[in-house]
Amino acid sequence: MLILAFDTATDVATSALVADGVVLGERVSDSRSLLADVDELLRQAGLVASDLTGVVVGTGPGSFTGMRIGLSVARGLGLALGVEVAGVSTLDALAAGAENAYPVIDARRGEVFVPGPLAVPPAKIAPPLGAVCIGSGARRYREALLERGADVPEDDSRLHLPHASLHASVATHFGHADLVEPVYVRLPDADRWIA
Repeated sequence: MLILAFDTATDVATSALVADGVVLGERVSDSRSLLADVDELLRQAGLVASDLTGVVVGTGPGSFTGMRIGLSVARGLGLALGVEVAGVSTLDALAAGAENAYPVIDARRGEVFVPGPLAVPPAKIAPPLGAVCIGSGARRYREALLERGADVPEDDSRLHLPHASLHASVATHFGHADLVEPVYVRLPDADRWIA
């Protein structure tokens, strides 16, 4: 199976091309260059989009705009190429990156997204004993997590990135592109301002 996987839910977008569990290529950028990254991955592997047999997309939680970009691209590719799409929680993909990993994604507004999924203030995070806190929120709120007894890798650790290859490795349910839904934990900022 040739899978294109990507996640645009955080400030860092990742994309990967995976063939039968083997990573052919992976890129790290931002969501604005997702399609260019996908094109480059395919060209470097000597493949074309019609060679793909599946698409995996990060469903968040994370940035509303980022998630919508990723889902739109995944749905568009799935429909245009006639391939099935799988959605994978960004938290689940991060957790797959290390043993005892506890994913913490910066949710802005003084909160983080943690498994549940929940949006909580950093001071209220209760990581399991022996947890390794990873993700953008773990980097940003390192001191608060260390005070709570968590282990946080150095800021430049690869564990903090939601690598698309991890999304491909944990994807289990592929289906029609229209069935993939984002994981919203809070209302979008626009809805909050309207209310």
